[in-house]
Amino acid sequence: MSSAAPIVMPKLGLTMTEGLLASWRVCPGDRVAAGDILFIVETEKIATEIEAQQAGHIGEILIPEGETVPVGAVLATWAGAASAAGAQKAAAPEMTTAKPEPVPVPAPVAGDRVIATPLARRIARRHGLDLSLVAGSGPRGRIKQADVQAALAATIAPTETSVRPTPAARATSDRRRPASTMEKIVARRLTLSKQTIPHFYVHAEADISGLLDLREELNGSSGHTRLSITHFIMAAVGRALVEMPACNLLWAEDEIIELASPDVGLAVDSERGLLVPVLREAGHLSLDAVADGCGDLVARARSGRLASAELEGGAISVSNVGMFGASHLVPIINPGQSAILGVAAQKPVFRPDANGLPCLRREVGLVLSCDHRVLDGVRAARFLDHIVNTLENPLRLLRQRAAERRPA
Repeated sequence: MSSAAPIVMPKLGLTMTEGLLASWRVCPGDRVAAGDILFIVETEKIATEIEAQQAGHIGEILIPEGETVPVGAVLATWAGAASAAGAQKAAAPEMTTAKPEPVPVPAPVAGDRVIATPLARRIARRHGLDLSLVAGSGPRGRIKQADVQAALAATIAPTETSVRPTPAARATSDRRRPASTMEKIVARRLTLSKQTIPHFYVHAEADISGLLDLREELNGSSGHTRLSITHFIMAAVGRALVEMPACNLLWAEDEIIELASPDVGLAVDSERGLLVPVLREAGHLSLDAVADGCGDLVARARSGRLASAELEGGAISVSNVGMFGASHLVPIINPGQSAILGVAAQKPVFRPDANGLPCLRREVGLVLSCDHRVLDGVRAARFLDHIVNTLENPLRLLRQRAAERRPA
């Protein structure tokens, strides 16, 4: 085993930069076979069991459960590996327990740059912390992960007096529970989305009277998946991506990615939290194929059978809360994408017809949240208008069928 590679945090998707080491399934000294589960990684999207790629004995566990570590960081060694344990620890993210001074002092700088580790910078940026106010405990005052975490704790930790309930409050005190791992990840990622993605919003109302009539007629035939409003919207968004490829974009570290495939994510409420599986080639599927694909994704999302790859990709997602009676939804962009369409409940309204007479219509409120780094107001408005026109003329979804391709 002298040539065995260390056990590292894997990269499970294009946008993954770090993962939570949720649990170890092995201990130092254990004998494992190829295919045995070594540990579980949780990202903001899914929990994944990581298998051993070879047989061998586990050496030293370097990173404990519950730590968030960057992709490629060394988590453990194989027994008998050539590299010394000390070298492996050096490759792992800093997990020092040294406590910096409680009162932060200006950090050392090199020119105009604060000296800090990449992981410390990432955590500080995520929480909006000014590194120049953090005391560093590393060599030459370098700021490390533990220094940033201590500074954050000192900033937000309540005093003992502030949390001590009064006698009257003790009888009716609120209940508290620890947030689950998935809740922590989702909260952190969506907070990062709002802090780092410049959101803007475009609102519109779509008259879906004709769509509802068409849906009722189509659902009257047997042998096909029953169509929902969500299926029509997913198909309309996919077709809009095909017609307007300039909106099928992603921002990636000073680069703009032009996606070739009109994929659309679908927000699904599950016992594990909100998941967003992606319907591949949504813009090239027939309406029935969209319904079948969505039904399959929803069922597997709620049963915990989604693969990690099915939660990656796509520039836009659809989140429909209309079944709960909401009049509008202003959603947060799913990290790794550049837009999301919030769909509200249908409502009856009177609008003037061609002759100016009141006409009863059924409308649904749509809100398109966009990343201003890749989309501007004009393009976003045109994109949403395309979706509205398709929903108000739903026969287009039947007449403009592209070659049907089922998602992989």
